[in-house]
Amino acid sequence: MLTTKWFAGNGDLTDAHYIRRTVFIGEQNISEELEMDGTDGNAQHLVVYENNRPIATGRLIMVDEKMHIGRMAVLKEHRGKGLGAQTMQFCIKKATEQGHKKLYLHAQTYASEFYEKLGFTGYGGEFDDAGIPHIAMWRNT
Repeated sequence: MLTTKWFAGNGDLTDAHYIRRTVFIGEQNISEELEMDGTDGNAQHLVVYENNRPIATGRLIMVDEKMHIGRMAVLKEHRGKGLGAQTMQFCIKKATEQGHKKLYLHAQTYASEFYEKLGFTGYGGEFDDAGIPHIAMWRNT
């Protein structure tokens, strides 16, 4: 059974950080310093649980007066089941409920089609973030 919980930036981010460390640091070899970038305190964090075990996460954060979705991660053994899309939908819903009309994200380029299926459109050119090609994307809520 899936459940979700939102955490303020000053809340207990242990489960969100566990998922991010596993996926971004462990699998993608992103440095701890880059992943734990010091902005978590300004964000809202979603953790998705299955049978009380954290399995996916994402965060909402204002950057330059724009609402960004980021740090989207699903544990490897739970991928391919639609959980990433569900996690994004939870984030989109939360941002919409807060009155945000436009959402932004920086997608790893290989995942841009995933985000396009969720209504995001790429803009600008490809750029490097932590040694991984990315593209900026947006969508109306």
